[in-house]
Amino acid sequence: MSNALVVIPTYNEIENIERLLRNVFSLQRAYTVLVVDDNSPDGTAQQVKELMQEFPEQLFLTEREGKMGLGTAYIHGFKWALQREYEYIFEMDADFSHNPNDLIRLHNACLKGGYDMAIGSRYVKGVNVVNWPMSRVLLSWLASKYVRFVTRMEIYDTTAGFVCYHHNVLRKINLDKIQFVGYAFQIEMKFKAYLAKFSIIEVPVIFTDRTKGESKMSGSIISEAVFGVLKMKFKSLFGNHNFNEI
Repeated sequence: MSNALVVIPTYNEIENIERLLRNVFSLQRAYTVLVVDDNSPDGTAQQVKELMQEFPEQLFLTEREGKMGLGTAYIHGFKWALQREYEYIFEMDADFSHNPNDLIRLHNACLKGGYDMAIGSRYVKGVNVVNWPMSRVLLSWLASKYVRFVTRMEIYDTTAGFVCYHHNVLRKINLDKIQFVGYAFQIEMKFKAYLAKFSIIEVPVIFTDRTKGESKMSGSIISEAVFGVLKMKFKSLFGNHNFNEI
C-alpha cells in the first residue's frame, strides 16, 4: 500500500474525475486517493464507484449528504488518512487546475527535501496562472499579499489549495478547531503550520483554470478570507493555538 494519500473533494465533477484519477494512478510513484463527494447530482460519486472496481486498493470514496464546504471535506480526509497512518497527505482540486504530475514534485520536497509542508505555489516565481481573467488574477494575488502583510508569513501563495503535508503537521494542528471552510481554510492551515514552526516550502507550479465544469468561487468565500485573516491574527496574539501533542 502507498504511504501517500491524495484527498480530492468533489461536487459536480463528472466531466473531470475519471480522467484525473487515471492520471494520478498512471504516475511513476504510487498514490492512494480518497474522493470526498458532497452528494453531486451529476453522478460524480457513481463514476468513482465504478472506477473503484478497477482500482480497489488505490481508490476510496466518502459520500456526504450535501455541500458542507471545502474545508470540512479536507478535514474529513485528513482524519481518514491519520487513522490509517499515511505518512504524506495531499490536498488537490478535481478540475485539473492542479497538474497531477506536480504531485511528485511536492512529494519530493517533503520526502527528499525534508520539509514538513510543500505548497504548490502560483506566485513564488512571478504569476503562473493560465485561463483566468486579469481581474481574478489580481484579486487572488492581492489577497495573498494582504494575508502576508497581516500574518507576517513568508508565503507568497497563501490561498493555494495544492499542498503536501507530512502527517506530523496534521497531527499537531487540532483539526476540530479549524474554523473556516473556503479560501480562509487554506490560509488558516498554513498559518497554523507557520505558528507551530513547521518547515514550509513553496514549489512553483502552473495553475490552469478549469475547462470543464463550473467554478465554486463565491462572494461569501472571498469575504470569509478577508475578514477571517484579521480574526486569526488577532486570536494568535493571545497564544492559544489549539495544538495537539505529538
